[in-house]
Amino acid sequence: MWIGSPLRGTFRLVSYVMLTLALLPIYALALLLRIQPVIRWMPVAYHRTVCFILGIKVHVHGVRSGVTPTLFVCNHVSYLDIEVMGGLVPGSFVAKAEVATWPFFSTLAKAQRTIFIERSSGKTSASRDEMMRRLNTGDNLLLFPEGTSSDGTRVLPFRSALFGVAQLRRNDKPIVVQPVAISYTRLDGIPLGRYWRPLFAWFGDLDLVPHLWQMVCLGDTEAVVTFFPPIDIDTLGDRKKLAEHCFRQVSSGVQAANTGRLELLPPPAKQPSERDKAAA
Repeated sequence: MWIGSPLRGTFRLVSYVMLTLALLPIYALALLLRIQPVIRWMPVAYHRTVCFILGIKVHVHGVRSGVTPTLFVCNHVSYLDIEVMGGLVPGSFVAKAEVATWPFFSTLAKAQRTIFIERSSGKTSASRDEMMRRLNTGDNLLLFPEGTSSDGTRVLPFRSALFGVAQLRRNDKPIVVQPVAISYTRLDGIPLGRYWRPLFAWFGDLDLVPHLWQMVCLGDTEAVVTFFPPIDIDTLGDRKKLAEHCFRQVSSGVQAANTGRLELLPPPAKQPSERDKAAA
């Protein structure tokens, strides 16, 4: 069943393309000249503007890690996750290698210095080394450890192999890892149930172009992002326990957001920033 306004969809797509084409040359120049403030914060402003254009209202629960770098591990529901998380976290994404072949979107991914990982076991170490190199330069990384997108109702098991970078150390300290839950909960103020959630969740065999067109024609969307307390591998012991811990946290956040019961989650403690730690 078709719902939404084609006029709204056309306006949003045209606005999105114009914004992207206007900012890409500026960002490319900043990369060439290595202007770090622009490289770090321009993508955040861009993604927030895209969320505004697409009618995505982001509600944040919890506190984002103030430690740089941090490895953010999130569930994956849709291509919209890039806009939502990109507008909250200055950093680069870790994506499957296939994304590098997608028309147009691969250009945007490469512009934001996305790390493309091969799933074959023989190339896992190379991907891990690239992730560590980027963390060593102070880049936050955003990882979707399910390895694919889900239907938004549940979280798929996290692949512990993707947590291999958390076993490495930076300045003799473990990498900070923060679990993050993403949920799309309302359309024009009306709660989304299991039946309507696929309007935003892109998974399985759904074709990208028809799904994208339907989505941009819809009304305003509410996205809930829940940041859980940061953790590290030293606290839990190994990458498998770390992956399981993050999976349980993110699953609880998705369930709480989808059922409108975020108040049942433990109240988040404010995370100290690196400046706070230095002052202490």
